Amino acid sequence: MNNFDKILKNGLETSSFSEEELVLMLDEKNPENIQKLFDSANAVKLEIVGNKVSLRGLIEIGNVCRKNCFYCGIRRENFKMERFELSQNEILADAELAWKFKYGSIVLQGGEIQTEKHITFIEDTVRKIKSLTNNELGITLSLGEQSLETYRYWFEAGAHRYLLRIETSSPEIYGRIHPADHLFNERLQALYDLRTAGFQLGSGIMFGFDGQTSADMARDLLFLKKLDVDMVGMGPYSIHRDTPMGRVHPVQNNADMLTLGCKMIALLRILMPDINIASTTVLQALAPDGREKGLLAGANVIMPNVSEVRFRKAYQLYDNKPGIDENADCTRNALEQSLHSIGLVPAYNEWGDSKHFKNRKN
Repeated sequence: MNNFDKILKNGLETSSFSEEELVLMLDEKNPENIQKLFDSANAVKLEIVGNKVSLRGLIEIGNVCRKNCFYCGIRRENFKMERFELSQNEILADAELAWKFKYGSIVLQGGEIQTEKHITFIEDTVRKIKSLTNNELGITLSLGEQSLETYRYWFEAGAHRYLLRIETSSPEIYGRIHPADHLFNERLQALYDLRTAGFQLGSGIMFGFDGQTSADMARDLLFLKKLDVDMVGMGPYSIHRDTPMGRVHPVQNNADMLTLGCKMIALLRILMPDINIASTTVLQALAPDGREKGLLAGANVIMPNVSEVRFRKAYQLYDNKPGIDENADCTRNALEQSLHSIGLVPAYNEWGDSKHFKNRKN
């Protein structure tokens, strides 16, 4: 048995890797070994989570953001971006469509706004979605850093999952990819506050950007395990040309970035067998079957977009985002076909809560 096989076997038996072992797996170049990693992680997923793919109807509620992150297309100082904010009726219409499609759950995603008006708007909208759908539609929020009071306000309204990506576990790297007034410790505290408020905790990391090492990525994975997250949405860095990072970042190899993305999914699945892991849209931007490859490497969540086509071009966190001209019906039909083609089943009419969350609560 070679060293790769020994590390993988031990990881599967213990749900653990050392930082050094993770680096070796991330740096592995042998295609057969890489496929072995993907297949092993997928087997863990099938055993622990099953062959159903949880669906989250994605509603991009607005691209107004107070943050100015150096990598993000909707950053505050991207003056080329046409800004929009959905009305409550538009959000409710999208939520009703997701309910009609039997997605079981939605994600309200948008820029970070901390005004009292916005906080009240989200609270009221969440309550109306729950009423409109007879409490059948689960609600995840991804609306940035807020106060503990706000998180409690939104949780009591009926939202039950929250995704807040920390992007990196390194305060030094965090400082390089964010302005000076974006503080790592504030981001971390927001994650703690979300758990205090009662949410199923979701976070994620960005990887594969210039100046980041395999050791950094390994520490990010171990950080997510230490944080004991319930769900993860992570992906390779993808360039947006109208951002400070995008203007200077070297050209990326899509195939290499996709492989890296699937490696990170696979390693996290082995480290945390019962969490929810999304196969994100950025993987589809790297290859037409990128999301499917992510699912076969251990992911179990897909977020089909149900936003109106007319708003999608204005919500691009990175260039070449797929599906911006595709309506929700086309998205649903294509997704169903692609899942069946790889032996997976869409989990219709299910909230798809994290087994990790349930196990911890029990």
